[in-house]
Amino acid sequence: MKRIALFILSLVAFASCTSNTLNITITNPNVEQQDGSRALATAQPRFSWQYASSENDIVQLDYQIIVASTEQNAKNGRGDLWDSGVKASAQMLYIPYEGQALQSRDKAYWKVVATVSNGKTKTKIESEVKSFEISLLSQADWQAKWIGHEFDDDVLVGHTRVAARYLRKEFALNGEVENARLYVSGMGVYSAYLNGTEVAPDELLKPTLSWYAKRVYFNTYDVTGQLQNGDNAIGVILEGGRYTAIRHNAENPNRDGTENVYAFGTPRLLLQLEVTYKDGQKETIVSDDTWKITNRGPIRTANEWDGETYDENLELGDWNQTGYDDSAWLQAELVDAPEGELAAQPNPNIRVMEKLKPIAAFQKGDIWYLDMGQNMVGFIDMKVSGQQAGDTVTLRFAELLNDDSTLYTANLRGSENIDRYIVANNCQLPTANCQLNWHPMFVYHGFRYVEISGLRETPNLDDFEGWVIYDEMPVTGSFESSNEIVNAVYRNAYWGIRGNYRSMPTDCPQRDERMGWTGDRATGCFGESYIFDNQQLYSKWVTDTEDSQLESGSVPDVIPPYWRFYFNSMTWPGTFISVADMLYTRFGDVQPIEQHYDAMKKWLLFMKEKYMVGGIMTKDTYGDWCMPPESLELIHSNDPNRITEAAVISTPFYCYLSGKMAKFAEILGLTEDVDFFNQEITTSTVAFNDKYFNRVTGVYANNTVTANILPLWFGMVPKGLEDKVLESIVDKTMNECDGHVSTGVIGIQQLMRTLTEYGRGDLALKIAGNDTYPSWGYMVRNGATTIWELWNGNTADPAMNSGNHVMLLGDLILWEYEYLGGIRALEPGYQKIELKPYPIEGLDFVNCAYESVSGRIESSWQRDGNRFEWDFTIPANTTAEVSVPTANGYETKTYGSGKYHLSSEL
Repeated sequence: MKRIALFILSLVAFASCTSNTLNITITNPNVEQQDGSRALATAQPRFSWQYASSENDIVQLDYQIIVASTEQNAKNGRGDLWDSGVKASAQMLYIPYEGQALQSRDKAYWKVVATVSNGKTKTKIESEVKSFEISLLSQADWQAKWIGHEFDDDVLVGHTRVAARYLRKEFALNGEVENARLYVSGMGVYSAYLNGTEVAPDELLKPTLSWYAKRVYFNTYDVTGQLQNGDNAIGVILEGGRYTAIRHNAENPNRDGTENVYAFGTPRLLLQLEVTYKDGQKETIVSDDTWKITNRGPIRTANEWDGETYDENLELGDWNQTGYDDSAWLQAELVDAPEGELAAQPNPNIRVMEKLKPIAAFQKGDIWYLDMGQNMVGFIDMKVSGQQAGDTVTLRFAELLNDDSTLYTANLRGSENIDRYIVANNCQLPTANCQLNWHPMFVYHGFRYVEISGLRETPNLDDFEGWVIYDEMPVTGSFESSNEIVNAVYRNAYWGIRGNYRSMPTDCPQRDERMGWTGDRATGCFGESYIFDNQQLYSKWVTDTEDSQLESGSVPDVIPPYWRFYFNSMTWPGTFISVADMLYTRFGDVQPIEQHYDAMKKWLLFMKEKYMVGGIMTKDTYGDWCMPPESLELIHSNDPNRITEAAVISTPFYCYLSGKMAKFAEILGLTEDVDFFNQEITTSTVAFNDKYFNRVTGVYANNTVTANILPLWFGMVPKGLEDKVLESIVDKTMNECDGHVSTGVIGIQQLMRTLTEYGRGDLALKIAGNDTYPSWGYMVRNGATTIWELWNGNTADPAMNSGNHVMLLGDLILWEYEYLGGIRALEPGYQKIELKPYPIEGLDFVNCAYESVSGRIESSWQRDGNRFEWDFTIPANTTAEVSVPTANGYETKTYGSGKYHLSSEL
């Protein structure tokens, strides 16, 4: 079986080619298949490549893209589908296809031929041939019908209990198979089999999540190798996933007048297998009411929040192979299609990305506990022996232990987090010692500790593995410094970020929530995108955002809106705009802006018309969420001196987001919109300063750090008074907060960069390196291996003290890469780079690297007293504005690609 990866419109196909000194390399290995095949969710692909070279000053002089209907044509340079011609350009990102119209199922082959120069000689290089395939693009391409069955024992509310559906169909093929494609969607999650072998067994919880009222995704697979001449069988296991179960905390009812939404419906399947024989004949096998179905299989329930129960007594034998007796099964029924549009999946599925062994085990009575050594997200794969007929082995999961070493589950709220394996009553192994080798299929947990009951023998640590799962994507960044607290927090951030990638960026992975809270990622997405190639995930999430938008223009706080929180503030829904900006800045991709500009504008105008009064944006919902409270037991502060007024948050964010919209409008050539949004900034800035700024003291509103830092970072402070505002921030931080953070989710998004940009990098480093409360280092010192939801997460009310949140990271990761490492984009996609490190006193070294879409950027420096030594790498076909720190400021010079070493006196 060959997996066919699916792309959103904004993703690209990549080529690789080699010569003696140069090569063009694949830049997205997470979706590149061994044979180079891929299925695109568009008939308008875009092409990109990048160079690697041992030489300096490599520049692309021209390129030519060849797209052909056969591999041989492509090799011979015959672009019968498209020949771009030789283009005198250095462009190597997102070059659009302009050839013959492509249709569903079309396959094409392509290569790029380029001329490059090192300033002395020119070299022509030619890539190897790669292929891509177009997926199904229209509803008219589908013959299959949605099928399923409602069973009397389905429980669709509260703690949803839905037994997995097992569906099967036998069919005959009359000839040798040339190729075969499987197009499949299972709501909410599925696993498919052909002739007893799982299709894509390394992919989990598929298809990707969406707002099912607007969009439903399907996957595409090359299954040529799994079919045979003669009899064949298809089998599918269906579970409800989020389509059937949308957990709703009783303390958080919907506030938009609707009833609590628990389910879109019971599980259902759409499947189409298209076979082409070697003689050119075609055959299609589809899901319809000739299929058989049962819910009497071993997976009794697989609720994402509560866990999976597997009953070995109900195993179905060779149910997914030919010749199976399914006479006791029911006929599948035709069911209503999901409301949303059927679409090819735009991002890779979740996979097992790492496996961990427990570091310790201990016993309390007849219960065993495993310590994974790391707060992780996934599940346990176990091999257990010595069990007896009818035993139940139960696994419970938690992030922490109580003082008595039992599981701390108070912060899980309504989420049960329990997996169960029931051993068959008739197991016949010698002396009735039954063995099991199992892991759940349709759930995940956030945990460090595992409680195991029902074991009859002392467990062996080697028999347990923690399978770490998240959306498949490569790691693109690395960072380390001489400060061990900073390094430990970075490691915690790495684990927390990837643990919250689950078809969307979630808030937490362990309790009865696991939602796509927008405010958590407003600035965080920029930092995350240095560490991970998350372009496809966030591009898809922007589409989820528009899908979730109401006709009025309102955008929810949770996306997809499984919790219907349309509360209308600037800070949370504004992530719609900031994520689109991140995709443009970090990856050079303008397509999300083009596709969603109208929806973003509609939202901002909705907010202006509904909540703007005299230039002041009056509406804010959450405030500076989770700032350090006056009491360690509190979640939120009750002290008015710590609380930043709503309009003091929302108005600067309105200006900031209007600035982004003006930038987008300029990119799109919308001159009137550029003028409109710039005028909005001017009007609100004047009104804001008139109402909230004390020009004598340099203080905004009630002088919280957040109140001062927002207008400073967003450029709203009257010219010449910036230093006064900075003094207010520094004074508050040093004298009232003893050099510690005093902001919540909003202020922390700007804190580290603002301090450093305005000359107080020393204070930023102090904040980053603290290990007393409140600080990131305090979390580390108290045993955290991810990032807490609260600065006081070890003492606060368990109603909201997740041990794996990333919202309080703010701009920390951005600061580490862009200020300590000094890596920034001067042009979108890093075809022009700024290298400008800040060698803050107190740091002896920083090593930083980033695999950008334009190539690998490195920045490593050491400081010995006043001596500064710096090694940096600029990728081929890019340039960098390099600023070397000296005793008199920075000396700046433009460099071409290559590896360099510079030194200076500070």
